[in-house]
Amino acid sequence: MQDFDAIVVGAGAAGLFCAGVAGQRGLRVLVLDHSGKVAEKVRISGGGRANFTNRELDAQAPHKHFISANPHFCRSALSRYTPADFVALVQRHGIAFHEKHKGQLFCDRSAEDLIQMLLRECEAGGVERWQPCGVKAVRQGGDGLYELDTERGTVRSRAVVVATGGLSIPKIGATDFGYRIAKQFDLRLVEQRPGLVPLTFDGDAWAPYAGLAGLALPVRIETGDKKARMAFMEDLLFTHRGLSGPGVLQISSYWQAGSPIRLNLSPEGELQAALARAKATSRKLLVNELAGLVPSRLAEAWVQQDPEWQRPVAEASDKALARLAERLSRWEITPTGTEGYKKAEVTLGGVDTRDLSSQTMESKQAGLYFIGEVVDVTGWLGGYNFQWAWSSAHACAQAL
Repeated sequence: MQDFDAIVVGAGAAGLFCAGVAGQRGLRVLVLDHSGKVAEKVRISGGGRANFTNRELDAQAPHKHFISANPHFCRSALSRYTPADFVALVQRHGIAFHEKHKGQLFCDRSAEDLIQMLLRECEAGGVERWQPCGVKAVRQGGDGLYELDTERGTVRSRAVVVATGGLSIPKIGATDFGYRIAKQFDLRLVEQRPGLVPLTFDGDAWAPYAGLAGLALPVRIETGDKKARMAFMEDLLFTHRGLSGPGVLQISSYWQAGSPIRLNLSPEGELQAALARAKATSRKLLVNELAGLVPSRLAEAWVQQDPEWQRPVAEASDKALARLAERLSRWEITPTGTEGYKKAEVTLGGVDTRDLSSQTMESKQAGLYFIGEVVDVTGWLGGYNFQWAWSSAHACAQAL
């Protein structure tokens, strides 16, 4: 039986980073993963260029960008290992990167550069990696050491780090392993559901928009009421089954089943004033005037819904124009569901932070740590979830 100082289960962003840092601090570390590939989520993220962090993250108020039953839990790790710290590591490895809008940082060339960086960090720490190598059982012996039965034999360690991610994108190897281990050791779980996921619609309410697949436009999107209200200004994309794009992915993490979403399809424009001006000066059809304010396919789909909108703008009543402007700027529609884990970028919920130390990521089960997406901490779209992976992994490695 081989002994290690720490065994990390999961060769993704959090697992590899934690192993590399711990190894370089002198620990003998083993990484196990049931898949032969490493960091698949890094590889496919950001269109293959890995949106690896976000400069706008506010470490003093991280709950602004994260969802959790305890939104303050992530503050400690995020303020001790910041986006600037990770950027410094990326620069040390000579990886070129660029900033897109809203603080999002991407590799210039490929996400593969970032994966190779993580592997080099592990090599520098003398980390052993067994892949593919599934874990069949985890138990704690009488001496307090953990024993893991793996497909390559039994290994032993005083510390086990669970970095197995959530349930999203099963085709790249996502499993519920982390949640099963938490349950085995009597740790609480916050119910899981898909996050950063496209929303689906069907029935008569959706029929007028079913033909708009591929259409994208900037919108203001919101859901919830009073204190629970959340809104984003982002792009919207119509799909064959519903709505996607950054705005919808963001709002999906806050959306509750059965409740509506509200969209302003012309957030920059004063629709009512523009249509009133057109009525006074134009002889065009209303649909043609509207096509100057929103995409023409959207204008056509919208005016089909009311005979009063299917006429020259000069002949439309003020009431009809006001109704059209109001509908476009406060379009309320209730999703029937989401595209589920197969299209979700993250998993909401996970290991309950009440059973974890925010300083070390160690659970109340001594020697058992949880980091990354398996924990009930979910970031916004735009590099926040990767930063949580790096920060939680770093906090854990320091503690190990």
